[in-house]
Formats: sequence, C-alpha cells, structure tokens
Amino acid sequence: GEEGSLLNLVKDLPWNFEKEDYLPLKRVQVFTSEDDDKTMTLSMFVYGSSSPATTAATTTTTTAAMSSVFDADNMNRSIMGKNILDYAEHLQNGHYDTDEDVPKPSHIFDKENLIEYFSKCDEMYVMRSSPRRFLKQRELYEKVTGTECMAVSIEKSHFNGPGGKCIKSTLSDDFNVVRSHLDMVSDNENGSVCMLRLLVSPISDNHAEPMSSERMKVITHELKRTKWLDPKTMELVFNRFPNRLSLINGEIITAFCSILHPIMTQKNPFAYSIGNIHDVITRDRYLKYASSIADMFLDRFNPDCPLDESSLQERSEEIKTKICNEVEDTVAKELLLKMIDIVKYTLKTNIFLENRYSLGLRLDPRVMEIEENSRELPYGIIFSHGRRFNAFHVRFRDIARGGMRLVTPSSQEQHALESSRQYEECYGLAFAQQLKNKDIPEGGSKAVNLINCHGLSEQAKAFVMRKSVKAFANTILDLVVENDETKRNIVDYLGKKEVVYLGPDEQVTVDDINWIVQRAAKRGLDAPSAFMSSKPRAGINHKEYGVTSEGVNTFLDVALQKVLGLDPRKDPFTIKMTGGPDGDVAGNEIKILIREYKDNVKIVGISDASGCAEDPSGLDHAELLHLVEKGLSISHFSPSKLSSEGKIFHSDNEEGINKRNTMHNRLAADAFIPAGGRPGTIDITNYKKYLQEDGSPSSPLIVEGANLFITGDARKALYDEGGVVIVKDSSANKCGVITSSYEICAAMLLSEEDFYDNKEQIVEEVIDKLRELAKMEAELLFKEFAHQKGKVIQICGTVEICCST
Repeated sequence: GEEGSLLNLVKDLPWNFEKEDYLPLKRVQVFTSEDDDKTMTLSMFVYGSSSPATTAATTTTTTAAMSSVFDADNMNRSIMGKNILDYAEHLQNGHYDTDEDVPKPSHIFDKENLIEYFSKCDEMYVMRSSPRRFLKQRELYEKVTGTECMAVSIEKSHFNGPGGKCIKSTLSDDFNVVRSHLDMVSDNENGSVCMLRLLVSPISDNHAEPMSSERMKVITHELKRTKWLDPKTMELVFNRFPNRLSLINGEIITAFCSILHPIMTQKNPFAYSIGNIHDVITRDRYLKYASSIADMFLDRFNPDCPLDESSLQERSEEIKTKICNEVEDTVAKELLLKMIDIVKYTLKTNIFLENRYSLGLRLDPRVMEIEENSRELPYGIIFSHGRRFNAFHVRFRDIARGGMRLVTPSSQEQHALESSRQYEECYGLAFAQQLKNKDIPEGGSKAVNLINCHGLSEQAKAFVMRKSVKAFANTILDLVVENDETKRNIVDYLGKKEVVYLGPDEQVTVDDINWIVQRAAKRGLDAPSAFMSSKPRAGINHKEYGVTSEGVNTFLDVALQKVLGLDPRKDPFTIKMTGGPDGDVAGNEIKILIREYKDNVKIVGISDASGCAEDPSGLDHAELLHLVEKGLSISHFSPSKLSSEGKIFHSDNEEGINKRNTMHNRLAADAFIPAGGRPGTIDITNYKKYLQEDGSPSSPLIVEGANLFITGDARKALYDEGGVVIVKDSSANKCGVITSSYEICAAMLLSEEDFYDNKEQIVEEVIDKLRELAKMEAELLFKEFAHQKGKVIQICGTVEICCST
C-alpha cells in the first residue's frame, strides 16, 4: 500500500463528534500480509463505550455489547485469563529472572490483583493477548492510572516478516505498521486508558541496523507528547514541514503565536488576527527565523547548559539583525521581533519536564504590555498552551486568590475574537479581584482557559474541557512544585518559590476540583487542599451554599432602600437578571430573592445562553425554584406558567438570539442584576441602548453580580446621562472569594475529617460573616454617596483602593 494509507483510513472513519449518537473506538486490529508484494492489509475497527466487565462485539457491524462471562464472578475471570495467571505465577516464583524481556515480579501480578484488573478489560483483550505482553502493558497501566500521563515502552521485535508500506507515522521517522492493536481499559472515575500496541519497521532500507539509544529516546518523547499537542502543531510539523521542523520547535512556535495574538491585536486587530499571525510566522521564508528563536528558547532553558544573560543578549542581537536586514514585510518583522521578547521575558518553563501535559511559561508581565499602556503591572503571569486550549493565570500580588473560568466559544469566528481579548479579560478580572479582596489578606488573581470546541458534540466538548482543566492545573504545578525533578529540569530565572491558589469559576465542575486537589497531593505540593477551594467535602462549595449571591443580595437590599426608597420586605418591586436558574450566582439569587421577599418581588425577565423568559406580571416563583433545583436553563420554563403577556424565546433561532441579547436593555424593572454573561456586554459603544426614548434608564439601579459585565467608561456614561446607580462587581460579588479564603485557612488548621465533622457550624458562621461584611460596606458606600452627592462607582473604587493598598 501507499505511504500514509492507514493514516488516511483512520481519518475517513465515522468519528463525527457533532453527532449525539457518536461512539468512540473501542478496539482496533490491523494486520499486514507477509508476502513480498505487500499487497493486503486487514483493518478491524470496533465501536462502543468501553466499561468494566463487558465484552466487545465479535464483528465490526454492531456496537451492541455482548453479555460477558466477566459479569459472572472471579472464577470465570480466572478461566478466561488462565494463561496470563499461569504465566504470572511462574514470573512471581522467579522462573524468568534471567530474561530481560520479561517484567520483574510485582504485587500487581498477584493472582487476586490480576483478576481484579481483568474486570477493567475487554474480554477479547484478555483472551487474545500474549501473557508476557499483557503483563508488560499492565506495568504501563500502573504508571498512568489516575493521571493524564502517557507511558511508552519500545522493544525489539522477533518478527522477521516484511511489512507493507501502509502508514506515514506521526513521528519524524516513517514506519511501516505490520500489526496494530488498540484496547480501552477502564480507569474508574478517571475515565479509560487507551492501550495501543504497534509492530513497526522503518521504511528505509537500512532498518537492519539497530536504532541508537538517543534516537529511541527521541521517539519515546515524541510519542508521549502526541496526546497533548495542539492540532496546529501537528499540522505544522508533520504535514507542512516534515523532517524540517522538530516537534518541540513546532510546539514553541504555535505557543508563541498564541501569546502574540492578544498583545499585537492591540496595535492592529486586522493585521494581527490569530490566523494571520500563524500564517505569517510559519511561511516558508520566515520559518527559519522562527525556528532559530525556538532554538534560542531551548538553549536558554536547557538544564544541562543554560544560556546566560550575556549569551542570550548576543544571540538575540544576531537574530534581530538578520530579521531587520532580511525581512521586508512589516507585519512579519514585528511578530518575529516580539517572539524574541517572549524568550527574554520568560522566567521559567516546564519544557524539559518528561511528563508535562501542556507547555507552560512563567512570564514577566512586561511582555504582555504595549508602550501606550500605563496601567498597573500584574505581579506574575503563567501561560499554558496545550491541545485545543490556551490559558492565562494573572495575579497582582505574590499571594493572591481568584477563580479559574473556562471560555468555550461556539464558532471559529467567536473563538478568534475571544483569543484576541483573552489576556485583557484575564487582566481585568484579576484586577477586579484585587479590588474585591479588600476583606482578606490575599491579593487578586484570575485564570482564563480558552478552549477550542468548534465542531464538537456536547459529549466531545465536555471531554475536551475536562482534559484542558487537568492540563492547565498540572502545568501550574510544574512551575510551583519544588522536588528533585523540577529542580533538575527547570531553569529558574525568577529565583524564588511561588504559591498559586485557584478557585472554581464558570464551567469548572466538582470533578475538576477533586482531581486538581488529588493531583496537587500526588505532585507533592505543600498543603494540597489549599491549592483549590470550593471542595465538596472539606470545603464550602459556592453554588451549593450560594455564598456569592448572599453578598449580591445584601448590596441589593441596601441599595433598594437607599437609592429607590423601597422597603423590599413591605413594598413590591421588580427585577430583571442575566444568568440562568442553572447558574451559581443567578440560580442562588433567585432562591434568595424569593426566600427574603416572597411575593413582593417580581422577576420580570431572565436570560441565559439558552434564551430568555419575560413576564411583566412576574415569572412564576414555584417554576423558577423548580428549574434551580433541577439545574435547568431558562428555556425549560413551562409556557403554562406564564401570564397572558408572558413570552419565552429560545436561542436556536435569530429572533430568540436577538431577544436574549437585548432583554437586559428592553425590559423595564426597578433593578437589574447581571448574574451571568460575558465581560463587556455593556460598553461605551452600546450603553445608550440601556436608556429609553425619554433618556431614562430601563432600570435605575444595577447591582453587578457578574464580573466586568459593564465596562468602566460605560458605567460613567450611564450615570452621567441616565443617573444609573451601579454597585460595582468588586463590591457586590466579593463574598465568594472571602469564603474561599476562610475555607483555605480552615484547610491549613484542620484535617479533612475535622472540617467535615464541623462543616455545618463552619458554613453557618461564614455566611453570617459574609452578610455582615457586605452590609457594612454597602451602608458605608451609600452613606458616602448621599453625603458627597457623588457617583457610587467612584466611591466603590475609593473604598477598594484604600482597603487593598
């Protein structure tokens, strides 16, 4: 067959993630004929969801699982895996001690442990595997179980037959695949482990010569990296420039392109679009410069012989001179020169860690700024580039606290837009957090993980999101954990130990939180339970206890009285909200509004990603509480619960999208609570839409439950032109981070069991404290507002700066 034919066959498989009935590959077997003409290849692909104690289908024409003998008991498993168990018994008794190709005795090969492992495997995998190879693969499983790592084992084959030229491999060498097997082994709550075995031979005629240990090391490294490499890196290295660009250089170049986008787009968003940046830097005539910069980056952080400052300066000037003399295109020149700056402003990187997930850089914040900016510089930035994601973590103090949010645009165009403003969003959120953290000792930080989910089904999207969270968190650990491996392989130009704290934000799940804490413990981080807040057991989950919304509602309560002259427990009033019943802040705010004010509050409109529901008579309270309890979006609101004037709009059509996107402007209400939505939804270009025809606002009071929903210049304009009183996000929603700080303090003082045993009392006291702190600030703000006849947004800033400095 032709080179690459197997790869092309795999590409043509029915793997459309967009289909809801998509099933993953469960088992693959590939065989090549041994005749000299190499004319035949048999490839079998079995689809279905692997699960413990199930059997693969016997043909590739069905995905229904057969009833498996593994469903019976250990005796049946013993019968099915008898050859493996017998071989393992001999191995444990020392019969193969002199054979270097056989695994060493281990407790994982004890009979009861192997029988338990059989229950995780497909029946055909157990029955048809060579006992020796099965045990070797069991060793590999042990290395990766519970993690997202890859383990590789390469050994010389005793197969002497010829191989057909049927594949162009995803390595820098081309190989013939003689045989291939793939099986999925359950890893319990961590998903599955993909067990891939390849029998290969080099395409070149000199394959009879033994492969050098150095070449073997490179191939092993490349195989281990394939899981985490972005598709753009794979395309660049293996399709566009095969044998010209190393895998590690390609990864550096695509990472630098991602860093460049939010920097250079500030200068010219059209010339420096993400597509244009990548296309320009990777053009044939400019690739040599980009590759030489990547080489300099590697030399700078080579743990065996790192490039010192004077040598870095000399190399940089040499490359700069070549670029300035030889590159005429202004855009290309600017980008390449900025790439050199990225090297100079990188203080640490995990690039030489053997088992890293993504590429991580600890950056000097100056690299992200352009000359026109004169704003406060963050204390530190961590950047992470991996498969389908880029992430920034920004903090404004050495010890800082803030959440990690996931941004998952639905289209390539939206993804490009979010990429251009990713760093600015992260900076803005971290700075707001810095102001918000006035009641706790930590400074402010934020992490924004931008994930490319275009073309994926909901199932595949969820899979990619969870992997991206793990890769980003593990990369942060690479850069902050101090152990023998990191000391040996990370060159540190920062020169001091760093501590990073994370918390959950948009789209981060309980499973993410648990995994991050467990991973921190496994990596040896000091006080791993403090690495991530809002833990379900030994923590205070923000959504479960509604801690952020308790603060939002306290500010609302005071504002209704001081600004509108309403007593919300006696007088009727109306509310409109962005953010759905399934959200943290919005869902809990719905519960608190109904709990505190009962029939006095009419929620006349709610919008979220799914659409919006509007009713001037007020949306039915019981139905809203039902949606909150079930975790359902507003589009699930029952039409039967609407008044005659009520309407529901779904975002699956143009009218619905328009109604959803304009609800916060159109509907009149006493107060507006942004409790969800993207940063900058109301900005200086569209704030007038919030004002009615007579110039009055659709709501005279805004309490910002969501971060950065309104830009600073839009806040000022709304007050100046419409008299809108706005309680800033950095005051209104501060109670979430206060809770996290208290939780982490408790984690450092109490064991997990002690915390859990006293959790009810701890949570009760924390919530009381939150209400007290929120009310204290709210009353101070409006007292000063009345006294100075000033703007509450400015008073908020004054209080925050005074308290945070």
